[in-house]
Amino acid sequence: MTQTDRDAAGASAYTRAGVDIDAGHRAVALMKDAVARTHTPAVLGGIGGFGGLFSASAFAGLQDPVLVASTDGVGTKTKVAVRLGQPGGLGEDIVNHCVNDILVQGARPLFFLDYVAMGRLSPETVAEVVTGAARACQALGVALLGGETAEMPGVYVEGELDIVGTVVGVVDRPALIDGSRLEVGDVVIALPSAGLHTNGFSLARLALDGLDWREERADLDGQSLAALLPVPHRAYLGAHDALVGAGVDVRAMSHITGGGLIDNPPRVFPPGVGMQIDPASWTVPPLFELIVREAQVERHEAFRALNMGVGFLFMVPADHAPAALDALRQAGEQPWVIGGMIAGSGVTFGPLASGEGTA
Repeated sequence: MTQTDRDAAGASAYTRAGVDIDAGHRAVALMKDAVARTHTPAVLGGIGGFGGLFSASAFAGLQDPVLVASTDGVGTKTKVAVRLGQPGGLGEDIVNHCVNDILVQGARPLFFLDYVAMGRLSPETVAEVVTGAARACQALGVALLGGETAEMPGVYVEGELDIVGTVVGVVDRPALIDGSRLEVGDVVIALPSAGLHTNGFSLARLALDGLDWREERADLDGQSLAALLPVPHRAYLGAHDALVGAGVDVRAMSHITGGGLIDNPPRVFPPGVGMQIDPASWTVPPLFELIVREAQVERHEAFRALNMGVGFLFMVPADHAPAALDALRQAGEQPWVIGGMIAGSGVTFGPLASGEGTA
């Protein structure tokens, strides 16, 4: 047997085991330009190293820099993306989700790392996902510092994929936001979600699986499920920047993900302070109403499983609320007063006191 024969036999054996090394190299080649466009002067080295290098010069000017990190996935939204043949949005989903999570503590994102896994690697699919992540990173000024592509036959169902992301950011300790300054009487300002974002898709698929996803539906204002379900998770970093630029005292924030409006806000409440939300202050988007109706879930359960059209909350002093609303509108946002901080604990639902929702 010649050396060529031996090489071919070895490659064939690994291929028979379900792993295609060359496919991984092709995936990297397809995504490398998009990744490179996210690199800032703080990134040392290029694609291909064993570890990503990021200069600590990014901390210049901070009194007491604190690193803030978050890791998350996109859940079963991956199954929606596969069914519709639209994996690219998943990259934007995971970047924006992770960036929003560290934003809650006032952190600015520095760099991001991704993990994409499949049972049988499709270079084109992986490249779409990572290119989407790079697009989101570039929009937010975040370096896509590195990542991992894994082919794991027997672990992942063929045709499906999984994606996980990690973001690392920094905040100056004096500017760290932890909710400890929240007071009774503070106003809660909401920003809309772009859709389900990255949570509630198990419930959504249970409710909607038997419907025609390509049909343009009257109860969705003429849109289809195929158009609405894959819409990427949006980022709220720019909205926060607008508030900071306007001198608004942001005392706390909440990213409305799994757990919805019931479980997420209390994560930043100090003892003795709760939140009252006025469900009449906004119109729940039709997609959520369709899911609730088809799944036949109680309203309370829906507000825990889904964001119900609310993506992010800012808690500010009452006298800062008008300036906050103006700054957000000037930044192109559509804010509204959704509630206020009250004595108690947790989240309750009910009408606001007269005048609270008119700022």
